[in-house]
Amino acid sequence: MARKLKVFRTPAGFHDAYVAAPSRKAALAAWGADADLFARGVAEEVTDAALMEEPLARPGEVVRRSRGSAAEQLAALPPDRPKRARAAEEEAPRSRTARSKAATKPPAPRPSRAELEAAEAALEQEDARRRDEDKALAERQAALDRERREAGRRHERERARLEAARQRAADAYAAAVKKWRR
Repeated sequence: MARKLKVFRTPAGFHDAYVAAPSRKAALAAWGADADLFARGVAEEVTDAALMEEPLARPGEVVRRSRGSAAEQLAALPPDRPKRARAAEEEAPRSRTARSKAATKPPAPRPSRAELEAAEAALEQEDARRRDEDKALAERQAALDRERREAGRRHERERARLEAARQRAADAYAAAVKKWRR
């Protein structure tokens, strides 16, 4: 008999990693963890049915879900330190020649996260679209199942009615043949 699956969650960067496994040990193995994340309070068992649906559909496979939108994650970051304080900390250990070299070369611009954020948003939209599509298909399937059951019931009623009519006709024929043979 297969063991009952439980769903476990642990943070993994900006995502949560979910896995459906029979035990904590199996969940740690699926995550590739070499330390007991449960003892450290980093991993936990999930009981929310909405969060359990996708991992239970793919047991043993690690399912990653974003912990909020990219905008929410950026808003949670601590504010940058003032540029003057950063510059003073960076220049303190430098020698005079290093400072003069750094002064001639402007710092490179910070890379843009726009493309990454757009890709993550597109993934989230696709996942939401797929969930909606699955829900609509499940509803259609349920309606078809109801239709099939009702058609089966109609068939059984009609078959019973026709069988009774056939039996009456067979009885009448048998009686007519018996009468004819006399």
